[in-house]
Amino acid sequence: MIERVFHLDHPASRGHFPGNPIIPGAVLLDETLRAIEAGLGGSLVPFQIASAKFLHPTRPGDRVVIEFSRTTRGEVKFACTVEGRPVLTGYMSCHAPSTAE
Repeated sequence: MIERVFHLDHPASRGHFPGNPIIPGAVLLDETLRAIEAGLGGSLVPFQIASAKFLHPTRPGDRVVIEFSRTTRGEVKFACTVEGRPVLTGYMSCHAPSTAE
């Protein structure tokens, strides 16, 4: 489990959307991939995102809990939650490092 906080003044939230800011899905997904790489201790490159579902908005100030697991087929499944509510789920095919879990 890895946690990330999107600060209240996160630059990506300025235009998404005035008066009702959210963290864009691309930013959430990018941060998720970076957290997975850090958790595994190496690069996932090359990778292909097979599925990514954005289930609820992530807002500035939210603490996102990122959980992931590797499968025997070379995939990494991931799920992100905010206060127990799923905000992103998915999986990808990748070169996941085998030295850390």
